Amino acid sequence: MRASLVPPKPIRTLRNLTRYRKTQINDRQREAARLHKILEDTGIKLGCVASDIMGKSGRAMLDALVAGTSDPVVLAELARGQLRKKLPALREALEGRFDSEHALIVAHIDFLDEAVERLSDAIEEQIAPFARQRDLLMTIPGVKQSTAEVLIAEIGVDMNAFPTPKHLASWAGMCPGNDESAGKRRSGKTRKGSKWLRATLTEAALAATRTKNTYLAAQYQRLRGRRGHSKALTAVGHSILTAAWHMLQTGELYRDLGGDYYARQTPTASPNASSDSSKRSDTTSPSSPWTPPPDEDFASGALGRPPHRSGPWQAWGSTRRS
Repeated sequence: MRASLVPPKPIRTLRNLTRYRKTQINDRQREAARLHKILEDTGIKLGCVASDIMGKSGRAMLDALVAGTSDPVVLAELARGQLRKKLPALREALEGRFDSEHALIVAHIDFLDEAVERLSDAIEEQIAPFARQRDLLMTIPGVKQSTAEVLIAEIGVDMNAFPTPKHLASWAGMCPGNDESAGKRRSGKTRKGSKWLRATLTEAALAATRTKNTYLAAQYQRLRGRRGHSKALTAVGHSILTAAWHMLQTGELYRDLGGDYYARQTPTASPNASSDSSKRSDTTSPSSPWTPPPDEDFASGALGRPPHRSGPWQAWGSTRRS
């Protein structure tokens, strides 16, 4: 039996800090949702006009309410940017009763903001020896600073613990399961891995799908129609994790394959080809076979075979039995 992966002490400390910061961020999100509900109960319908009650305009109005200002006209004048176009609706939405007990939730949110900021400062100090690897991972589309910090905290910087990127993906639970009996695949459900790493990769994948002209966005669009949103996100997260393994192993920068990667791999039909298959010319050149990218392209996010051929991602979802 193989020994469990035990990262060195600096990585374990970094992992504790990043996980604790995530719990504080989740607590803040719950408190913000609770504040929104409380405001609705008091008759203040700020969320019906402002898209984010914790934005700059919303927060300025909340601070004024905590300070004792209750005049809707004065509160509405605190709006900024595009929200100023909705001043009449704001004046009507800000008519309500805001008591002292409601201010306690705002104070708790401020406390959580300060806690997250202190933890971020501690993480910045702890990750200083691995700043080069963090900056390297931040070149991947969808990976911001906090995401790179979590990746280093969860998988470390020494990729010798994982012989191949497939081992890392299997350990993280970011690859299709292998449940096969009597030659029939029964399920492709992913195995259980680190929930912290999986959540971070999913967030990074979702951010990468919104980028323009990138391989990860093209991969998501290619898989979403056939496999669905969730499985496509997991596939993109797998690509990010695979790229991270190669980048940490070799120290190379991320090289994107481009949003037209799959279009380049698909041979184009001859413009003189007839729609009737029986009248096709014998001189029509056959479709050239698809060649998988070299190993260094894994750092760019390529997973190997495209999804329309037999490949690892055909294991996603249930299969019909004959």
